[in-house]
Amino acid sequence: MQSLSTANVEFCLDVFKQLNSNNAGDNIFFSPLSMFYALSLILLGSRGTTERQIGKVLHYQHTTESLKLEFKDSSECSQAGRIHSEFGALLSQVNQPGSNYTLSIANRLYGAKTIEFYQQYLSCSEKIYQARLQVVDFEQSTEETRKTINAWVGKKTNGKITNLFEKGTIDPSSVMVLVNAIYFKGQWQNKFQESETVKSCFQLSDGKTVTVDMMHQSGTFKLAFIKNPQMQVLEMPYVNNKLSMIILLPEQNNLAEIEKQLNVRTFREWTNPSNMVEREVEVHIPRFKLAIKYELNSLLKSIGMTDIFEPARADFSGMSPDKGLYVSKVIHQSYVDVNEEGTEAAAATGDNIAVKRLPIRHQFLANRPFLFFIRERFNSMVLFAGKLASP
Repeated sequence: MQSLSTANVEFCLDVFKQLNSNNAGDNIFFSPLSMFYALSLILLGSRGTTERQIGKVLHYQHTTESLKLEFKDSSECSQAGRIHSEFGALLSQVNQPGSNYTLSIANRLYGAKTIEFYQQYLSCSEKIYQARLQVVDFEQSTEETRKTINAWVGKKTNGKITNLFEKGTIDPSSVMVLVNAIYFKGQWQNKFQESETVKSCFQLSDGKTVTVDMMHQSGTFKLAFIKNPQMQVLEMPYVNNKLSMIILLPEQNNLAEIEKQLNVRTFREWTNPSNMVEREVEVHIPRFKLAIKYELNSLLKSIGMTDIFEPARADFSGMSPDKGLYVSKVIHQSYVDVNEEGTEAAAATGDNIAVKRLPIRHQFLANRPFLFFIRERFNSMVLFAGKLASP
């Protein structure tokens, strides 16, 4: 799973940097896990250069085995290569029933009814990724198809994402559309008291200030002090300790420096358990809610995934015998609501070692732009990544 975790973080930071440069000064929120999952679904049916491009963008060079799906017979999916089976196992682990959080990933491929799809691909994508391709009539029933897709996503995301495709955004000539939305709701291990929330100032990167609802609590949290670039790194666990939110808060307003230095190595270094020491901390973070939608065609092209969008170059011969099959659109939306109870977002137990409590209280005052990540603690898989530029 370690190789998969590295690939997930690499991909997460590639996407973050691209979104950051395309949306300068804006809030950012997306789910690398959900996108990774959706793209792995099409990787399963891709071949040749198309397969290599998707594999490279997903950083699957960190794995040693071939990705190829050799269909021996319609019920045999074990030939899909370790990466696909590992990812399927990981999803089951993250999405266990009985967890004290809700994580619902709405991933589905919609294919035109004029295209013939291999039964093996359909059954293996369902078996490994619990995601079945749905055949629709883009050409004759464009508007009806749009409503069907939106209704399904709304249901999967608990009604938080209801209009993924706006009117006129699905083309009647579409042959394949990849839908990708995610919903998460978790409770903090230590909840904030609503009575402690006060109106406070949040300083934007341009020097202006806005008023926010600033939540507050005191307690024992893992906190690191990084010297270069200067920042505090706070970890706030959710109930059960399986997931946590990591916040990278710059000293002063030097978030750009953190973004510049951010890569897999520095991210691991900054969040390394040896740096994250349990301390008494006064935590102040704003209440915020983000629902951001991205059309990912141009972003994926810019990081090297070009063939999937071109009818003459896309090779989905593991999915269908038909030539000219390509991806018309990739849409991604995530939703996050950070409040006193915990996190509502659409998109292993901790050790019980008693750490000696230090009497000094540290201040963690998130009253300026910061980066945040929600990750699975055991494998360090990043479920969500974001930047709060303006609450």
